[in-house]
Amino acid sequence: VQLQASGGGLVQAGGSLRLSCGASGRYATAWFRQAPGKEREFVAGITWQGGNKYHGESVRGRFTISRASARNTVYLQMNFLRPEDTAVYYCAARREIFSTVSFSTNDYDYWGPGTQVTVSS
Repeated sequence: VQLQASGGGLVQAGGSLRLSCGASGRYATAWFRQAPGKEREFVAGITWQGGNKYHGESVRGRFTISRASARNTVYLQMNFLRPEDTAVYYCAARREIFSTVSFSTNDYDYWGPGTQVTVSS
């Protein structure tokens, strides 16, 4: 499974970005992020069929995860961005078919290369 994340960039506080992750297969997919000097943090996750979605507390109400109808692309719509959202964002998928979303990095088997999101104040 190869994951390709795109859509990162530089944006001012209060702005929006949309990240995309190309991910084929019947896997739960999630976004994590890692800021310099910090641990990798769960941002949002979605099951293969899109019926279950989870968002981390720090992004709830501002970010939305979704999956394209063809189920081969996962999006992360990020609104009302803050400087503390600055990080490298990673797309990850679990190997198990029809897997549930996990908040732990240890449960994800495939990782994309990451895309930088920088929010200026």
